Amino acid sequence: MNQLQKHLIFLYGEDNATRLLAQTEQIIESYRSKIKPSHAELTEHDSILITYGDQVQAENQKPLQTLKTFCEIHLDNIVNAIHILPFYPWTSDDGFSVVDYRQIDKKLGDWENVSAFQPKFKLMFDAVINHISSQSDWFQKFLGDDSHYQNYFVTVEGNPDLSQVVRPRALPLLTSFTTPSGEKKVWTTFSADQIDLNYKNPQVLLEILDILLLYIQHGATFIRLDAIAYMWKEIGTNCIHLPQTHAIIQFLREALNQIAPHVNLITETNVPHVDNISYFGNGYNEAQLVYNFALSPLTLHTFHTSDATKLSAWAKTLTLPSDKTTFFNFLASHDGVGLNPARGILSNAEIDSLVEKTLEHGGLISYKHNSDGSKSPYEMNINYFDALSNPNANEPIDLQVSRFISAQAIMLSMIGVPGIYFHSLFGSRNWNEGIKQTGHNRTINREKCFFDELQKELNDENALRVKVFNKYSVLLKARKSSPAFHPYGKQKILEFHKSVFAIERISPDKKFRVVCLHNVSLQKISFDTNYEFGIDLFTNQKIQISKVNLEPYQVMWLKIN
Repeated sequence: MNQLQKHLIFLYGEDNATRLLAQTEQIIESYRSKIKPSHAELTEHDSILITYGDQVQAENQKPLQTLKTFCEIHLDNIVNAIHILPFYPWTSDDGFSVVDYRQIDKKLGDWENVSAFQPKFKLMFDAVINHISSQSDWFQKFLGDDSHYQNYFVTVEGNPDLSQVVRPRALPLLTSFTTPSGEKKVWTTFSADQIDLNYKNPQVLLEILDILLLYIQHGATFIRLDAIAYMWKEIGTNCIHLPQTHAIIQFLREALNQIAPHVNLITETNVPHVDNISYFGNGYNEAQLVYNFALSPLTLHTFHTSDATKLSAWAKTLTLPSDKTTFFNFLASHDGVGLNPARGILSNAEIDSLVEKTLEHGGLISYKHNSDGSKSPYEMNINYFDALSNPNANEPIDLQVSRFISAQAIMLSMIGVPGIYFHSLFGSRNWNEGIKQTGHNRTINREKCFFDELQKELNDENALRVKVFNKYSVLLKARKSSPAFHPYGKQKILEFHKSVFAIERISPDKKFRVVCLHNVSLQKISFDTNYEFGIDLFTNQKIQISKVNLEPYQVMWLKIN
């Protein structure tokens, strides 16, 4: 049986599957001449900058043009892919409440500006397909009782028990709207402006498939599936990670395989680690990459305690279901640092300590509702540089930079493809003024920059931005230099000292090996290894490493024969 048909039968029943399969194949064929398949696979050269479309601004120029110019000047041979966060028309959540999936926000530019990043940079687009803006044409037609859109959204009648539903935010699950046919309670997982789509209606799924193919037509090599854990609603369940959700992703993967096998799906599920990695499926039928959410809070814990034990123990458990899957590793993003992924790995006391440190360092905490009516910390809102180093502490800035770079080096050394947030690559700090402007916690890490000011700071050898960027660039160039960092390679966690995160990376063909050593403490550390010599990837010098001495927060990456 055709795999697409199998998924359609599971989701919508045998009676509907034949008709829906014909519609699916028609959509795919309509893009056949518009999409050029590529056979390029992921390699150690792949690293992705995460940025807003208006991250870098200049007068009398569309922000996407300015961003492209900035990236071409500074990031050529540093990163090879760019994740432009939602660039569609929107009404809230800094782009994640999309008005029209098929259009570009005119304030940013147009489709030509998006495609122009190629071929120098690969592109990653957001598919914000759990929900859509309340101001979208789809929802406005629903509110007008347009028959075509009546089943595009999830409505709830009466007062069913919804206490089991997992809530990502401390906001109402249902929002009431007035329509000509009466008041309707509509499912809104994230906010009253973000209306959940109803995938029980197969036309919604087919519409979304068409949209993903449009993105690929315009150059998407990576597609980020935003908040997809909540896609299928079934009253009487927790409405998260349901089998139907996995079937939808499998359907989309199979459809893309038929026309664009070069495209990588990346699932964004800010949930406990074991649930997160379930979106690999069997290793061939769901996401090629999943966000490695636990890495960020575990790395913070590691540096706050000067102890890599928990991080190393967790990293030992990281396995991949096939040689066609890998992790999307990141420490910072446009969102805060999620705490749920660390639950079950860190103790409640250790998580509480992370929360206290965040508040001490000038950050904020966002909370979620629990099924028992209580609230618990969900996300730490803070710039990652300040999360690691207290901005009010009397510490030399070079020491803070070393600490930050050591943390980033750990992320870059792990198996997977690295995602690097713009503000991490360019040494930004907490943007407290932004919180005053918007009233939203997440704004602390979403400051927009001006081209001329950035250029000035990147030409000032004493500026924080240039200190961070130059050291980060060295790491990225070193990573590209060895096939040992291939995203489909292997990794082995080494134990030399509790304050050292040590990892050996091995290329898929086992011909290349690199040992990465990271001092996570303020102390000088000495320890013995079972290696004799290594080639330092940063200096290309041969050094004896049977005994290693690491300065505070020093990073050492060594090519081993």
